[in-house]
Amino acid sequence: MSDGLVPLMWFVVVVAAIPFALWLLKRSPLAGGGNSGMLRSIAVLPLSGSQRVVTVEVGQGESRRWLVLGVTPHSIATLHTMEPQAEATPGATPQASFAHLLTRLRGEARSGDVR
Repeated sequence: MSDGLVPLMWFVVVVAAIPFALWLLKRSPLAGGGNSGMLRSIAVLPLSGSQRVVTVEVGQGESRRWLVLGVTPHSIATLHTMEPQAEATPGATPQASFAHLLTRLRGEARSGDVR
């Protein structure tokens, strides 16, 4: 090999390694990409192209809570806070259990209305 090609080959190797190193760093706990177990997505219900209702679990152990969040491109609002529900049965989708919960909450709200 020519003496001029060796530095060029090392340059190509270093440039090719940069995207891999960035990808690896993004998924490491040092960059905050690792899952710390403090936040877990439970369900997502799209309402429109830019709006959705999201249920997330925050905390660990006895301090776990589910937050029902309204998410738009401009804001995130807490709609409801509740105790964690039982895990979904095998084969049930998280969206189906969330839809059931939302229907139940709507029914409770309507039964409390006075007309």
